[in-house]
Amino acid sequence: MSANVFPEKLWLETPLIYSSHISSKLGCSAYLKLENLQPSQSFKFRGLSHFAQHAKAQHGPSVHLLAASGGNAGVAVALAAHALGVRCTIYLPEGVGREIHDILKMHGANVIAAGKRYSEALQKLLEDMKKDSSAVLVPAYDDPLVWEGHSSMITEIKTQLAKKPDAIFCSVGGGGLLGGVIQGCKQTGWEDVPVVALGTHGANCFYHSVSLNTWNSTSASTDPVDIVAVAENAPYDVVLDPEHDVTITHLRELTSRASSLAATSPSAGVVKLAIERPGGVKCVCVPDEMSMWAARTFAEDHKFLVELACSTTLTAAYNCDLFSHLVTDAPTTVSGASSSELNKAKREKTVVFIVCGGIKVSLDEMTEYRTLEAAIEADREWEVACNGERIRVKK
Repeated sequence: MSANVFPEKLWLETPLIYSSHISSKLGCSAYLKLENLQPSQSFKFRGLSHFAQHAKAQHGPSVHLLAASGGNAGVAVALAAHALGVRCTIYLPEGVGREIHDILKMHGANVIAAGKRYSEALQKLLEDMKKDSSAVLVPAYDDPLVWEGHSSMITEIKTQLAKKPDAIFCSVGGGGLLGGVIQGCKQTGWEDVPVVALGTHGANCFYHSVSLNTWNSTSASTDPVDIVAVAENAPYDVVLDPEHDVTITHLRELTSRASSLAATSPSAGVVKLAIERPGGVKCVCVPDEMSMWAARTFAEDHKFLVELACSTTLTAAYNCDLFSHLVTDAPTTVSGASSSELNKAKREKTVVFIVCGGIKVSLDEMTEYRTLEAAIEADREWEVACNGERIRVKK
């Protein structure tokens, strides 16, 4: 089924706005796809509401939607369930703040706290699901229907933008958003458009998984013994996914504060899509503090509060060194051209940043980020990982 199979979609068509602040800084035409304006304040409402509509169509109005979440996915499912008039239960890790509980209950969801981590909340969900014949699990990111719903944002961008972009930037945790971007680009004939997927150190299961299947491979073979040898001293365990024939990493510990990116393992299907995509996917990891700085700067420039999972995408918007490294033919990489030709080439570039949104942000957190300025100033460079390469970019 296609993403427009239902007469009334639940998600909104969000604006694509030109950012004079970012365009001026980067010297190109930069646009922001404002997914923070979805009803759930996150892009997740696209794919999860799409999945929920299919679940109701398949199982009827008595369907009971179950989801495990740290926040954003749960709110998206709760809003979709409310709009569809069906039951909904959200399983949260015990450490999730009271404000998330209150938002979920406000939208009519039953809330159950279980375990210290997302995986433990999901395990409790699966146990309870066995007792309820009407229950349907709504996956947070690992399902083709979810990616299909997310892909609608790329379809919208094509109608909103006068030309094909030179790059699309998005965040990546488990891979749901990236799966939607890849599918959307395929549907719109943009498979050659470079896609940059950014995460944070310490919440980078997707980065490590792509690494093991590409940059760190010692041969074309996907032999699991070779892969285990590569990852022997790494902070993750490895599993060969037989369905998609890719190696997946399972992080033993999540150390990033960008909690909405904090999947312990990625979608094997999206890893496969990323490594086989004709236009490629650049995978990037940045420090938490760089995401904090981008969140504050974005708030000052555009008057939007976004959580760290979202501002991680925007680190490339506010750092010219990183942007030039990521965008092919940026001025520093064009050889044999005059200064005026380089500037013209840069001005003609058009890039899109997916502002994925998120509810897990507050004014208090923004104030806390400011207190880190002294530590940030102590080192004049950020350490960034990109496609298996460690680089340092100026602040």
